[in-house]
Amino acid sequence: MKPRSGPEEAQPPASDIRVFASSCSMHGLGHVFGPGGPMARRGLWTAAVLLALATLLYQVAGRVRYYGEFHHETALEERESRRLTFPAVTLCNINPLRRSRLTPNDLHWAGPALLGLEPAEHAAYLRALGRPPAPPGFMPSPTFDVARLYARAGHALEDMLLACRYRGWPCGPENFTTVFTRMGQCYTFNSGAEGAELLTTPRGGAGNGLQVMLDVQQDEYLPMWRDTEETPFEVGIRVQIHSQEEPPLIDQLGFGAAPGYQTFVSCQKQQLSFLPPPWGDCSSVSLDPDFEPEPSGPLGAPSPSPGPSPPYSLIGCRLACESRYVARKCGCRMMHMPGGAPVCSPHQYKDCAHPALDAMLRKDACTCPNPCASTRYAKELSMVRMPSRAAARYLARKHNRSEAYIVENVLMLDIFFEALNYETVEQKKAYEMSELLGDIGGQMGLFVGASLLTVLEILDYLCEVFWDRVLGYFWNRKRSQRHSSANLLQEGLGSHRTPVPHLSLGPRPPTPPCAVTKTLSSSQRTCYLVTRL
Repeated sequence: MKPRSGPEEAQPPASDIRVFASSCSMHGLGHVFGPGGPMARRGLWTAAVLLALATLLYQVAGRVRYYGEFHHETALEERESRRLTFPAVTLCNINPLRRSRLTPNDLHWAGPALLGLEPAEHAAYLRALGRPPAPPGFMPSPTFDVARLYARAGHALEDMLLACRYRGWPCGPENFTTVFTRMGQCYTFNSGAEGAELLTTPRGGAGNGLQVMLDVQQDEYLPMWRDTEETPFEVGIRVQIHSQEEPPLIDQLGFGAAPGYQTFVSCQKQQLSFLPPPWGDCSSVSLDPDFEPEPSGPLGAPSPSPGPSPPYSLIGCRLACESRYVARKCGCRMMHMPGGAPVCSPHQYKDCAHPALDAMLRKDACTCPNPCASTRYAKELSMVRMPSRAAARYLARKHNRSEAYIVENVLMLDIFFEALNYETVEQKKAYEMSELLGDIGGQMGLFVGASLLTVLEILDYLCEVFWDRVLGYFWNRKRSQRHSSANLLQEGLGSHRTPVPHLSLGPRPPTPPCAVTKTLSSSQRTCYLVTRL
């Protein structure tokens, strides 16, 4: 073994860039900062590493910016099920009030607001209804409830429902729930109200759903007195098929079924799923139309409810928004609106509620986001004439009516699922966090051959640089100041040293320290140094 000619060379510190470059897993640093090699070769490697780093940063910035835009995509999928929950079915007679149930007191209170009648026309209208005029000395009631008017004078389901079957099993008015809409008193089948069990069906096709035969009672329709916006020209039943989580909006979303026809309604269930912000704009917060912390400002979506409330739905949000708006303007709510405000009187209906609601709908004052999860039903309608001549004679004998009455008033409605498959429309995040990290890792590996551990190596090197260069600078400065003070003391003592005479061993009085320093040297500087020592 060849003997060493000199002392061993000192190892470079860990903060040396050459040491880091030789051990770092990032490609190219060893060729840039490593020892030896021509300058041209090192320059080319430096340019290659800088270009790779610039390309990496550009690609990473683009991926991060794309992730920050929160894109989403919509996926459509068809699924199968062995059993489907039957939807809620709401039925309303197009005629809101029965003529035989109106009284002079009803015309006094509700005639101007609901029927467009002037007080002088009440007697003529009663004659058109086939009712006697108001007796002499007639005195109207001191108060009037619009909801009670529609409950008393609206078409009763017991009178309209001639037959009802669900999947071949008989049903009746007890399977329907009364609900008030803008069309008056309506009835909902399979509403699930008050915890009732929802009906399901294991098969699709006609006969495996709801079949009803209804009498529209044309002889109870109100006479056409004046052409107004609320005057119905048609005859029949308005129907809406909806989920149990949302209230009916039958005056806008319902379809018609005419007497003299059997209407077949084939349904297909669709489940919608939307994303919340920032990817979408859906909401799942329950709402309360009575909870309103800010009475002023533009009207937006109703505020979250402080207590339990029905699940959020788009129609429920609109109704709650309308109820808050009308209650704010008029101090009451319309009959079909939710909330705890009192129901408007007929005069409030005419003078405030109807104009306020119409103005609100024209300017689209309600801003309601889509629900994060909802169910809707696509429908296909087909109709056939009914009854046949033989059926008309049979129904006339069964219900004690004439054949002409059966043809003009009776209809059938058959609602069923086309099949037990259903569609799902789901919004998904177009770019997940895992995909962002995967793209960044792939770009790092492609351009600089780095990984997450490489980032940890760089952080560890920066800590070493901070420890050796920054903290070491202050530590070396403090140590050099300490050495300078010690050298100054030694030089002072060496240049002013004086021989001390031999002292006897006898007792001598104590000498103050200042005196000792004066015997050693008369210099104030030496005295100061010796005293400190």
